[in-house]
Amino acid sequence: MSSPFKAKSTILVFAMAMGLLMAALDNTIVSACISSVIKDLSGFDSMSWVFTSYMLASTSTMLIFGKLSDILGRKLFYLIGIAFFLIGSALCGQAQSMAELIGFRAVQGIGSGALFPISFSIIYAAFPDQKQAAKLTGVFAGIFGISSVLGPQLGTFITSHFSWRWCFYVNVPFGIVSFLLLLFAVKESKASKKPSIDYLGTLLLVFSTVSLMLGLTWGGKDYAWNSWQILGLFALSLVGICMFLMVEMKVKEPILPLAIYKNSVVSGISILSFIQGVVMFSAISYIPIFSVAVLGHKNSNSMLTPLMLSLLVGASLAGGLMFKLSYRTLLGGSSLIGAVAIYFLMTASHSASSLYMITVMIVMGVCSIGPLMSMSQMGIAQNVSEEYVGLSSSLGGFWRNIGAVVGTSITATVVNNQFKAILQKNAAEAHIPADKVDSLANPQLIMNAKDSLPAPWIHTLQDSLGTAINHGYIVAFTFAVLAIFVSLAIKGKASPRTLETKAATSSASLVD
Repeated sequence: MSSPFKAKSTILVFAMAMGLLMAALDNTIVSACISSVIKDLSGFDSMSWVFTSYMLASTSTMLIFGKLSDILGRKLFYLIGIAFFLIGSALCGQAQSMAELIGFRAVQGIGSGALFPISFSIIYAAFPDQKQAAKLTGVFAGIFGISSVLGPQLGTFITSHFSWRWCFYVNVPFGIVSFLLLLFAVKESKASKKPSIDYLGTLLLVFSTVSLMLGLTWGGKDYAWNSWQILGLFALSLVGICMFLMVEMKVKEPILPLAIYKNSVVSGISILSFIQGVVMFSAISYIPIFSVAVLGHKNSNSMLTPLMLSLLVGASLAGGLMFKLSYRTLLGGSSLIGAVAIYFLMTASHSASSLYMITVMIVMGVCSIGPLMSMSQMGIAQNVSEEYVGLSSSLGGFWRNIGAVVGTSITATVVNNQFKAILQKNAAEAHIPADKVDSLANPQLIMNAKDSLPAPWIHTLQDSLGTAINHGYIVAFTFAVLAIFVSLAIKGKASPRTLETKAATSSASLVD
């Protein structure tokens, strides 16, 4: 590789990593400053929409941007993604009401929907040595883990020393640098044939995704699962999906070519990406609560930091191992270890030592979540034709996001119902009045107001919550076991020699 290529490649990797980190940090930074936002803008009842609007916009546009980047140019749509994200960030910082902030977060989400999938497709196409590309993909996948740890700390610091508005403004300089670097470091790539855009399929995809995710987000929280609102949203989503599939089978250039799912690697890893979303996010959602409210730690950093740093290691290692081991061996081994780790979380004592919990976190990150994150990107890309690389890079993220919503929704329902039921059963022994149970069945109360409650009450609340979370992890464990069987059905092994030939032709058009 020539020195000019190395220099351009270094700039490319730096710019892509900066753009990805900026987008990945955003949600976790916002979670740290949300209390200040509510204090300034009011609108507590709408707080969840600050996150929901972002997730809806990001997930519903991810496949669309991936496909459009294949036919109209990856550089073009990556820069469009950065532009949307920067404009959304600047507008969020200027928001004067909660409604404005929610709308501007959706603009950010649209940008995020482009940044994540196209980043991986550019890296895949820009590096002739696919072993190097796989390792870089693993590092980029690990950026998501690092952001989960760094984001809350950075958000708290910015809010304390400046203002919550700077949690959004901080994106602007980094985004501009990434934009300018990529503007000069990457050449455009377009499909050789005249593009044909599937407008109807695009609309149906957005409609179906938004309906499904709203149903999953509101179910068990704002409305009962069997309410007409939730059932209606699921029905709309089902109708939309059926119409989408009919359209995709007929149009000349479908937004999602269904034929790619005939490949067992593509279909298998797509299912595993969904399962990973269920397992990873249902686990991460309750690790902080278990750490602080049940184990009595001051914060959850001692649990999350080892998980996220080990995730980066695992993602990088998998990038190198994927050309040495079969898909079945690597994915099956990761899934098996993941199921074992979740089992240890599911059976964790309410007085578990820090060493026990940290060991589980490290094993989960290095051996399960990290490898699966890396493989979900490169594994699919290696098993589709060159014209679908952008789309393939979006599939893993799309299914992971859907799985995340499914996992957190079902787990939250299980934990909340179990917490209340167990607390009602144990209330009399701790002399907790029956009319206080509903108000006390709140994990935030244990975390923030334990000093104001009698010691016997706190002990009972902690024990009840710990058992409820243990039961909640049954959801993650069930899906983790399912992942083992899915992995065993995936055949084949990555072939770097074939990929080098494919990527060499495209890298010249991407990197000067």
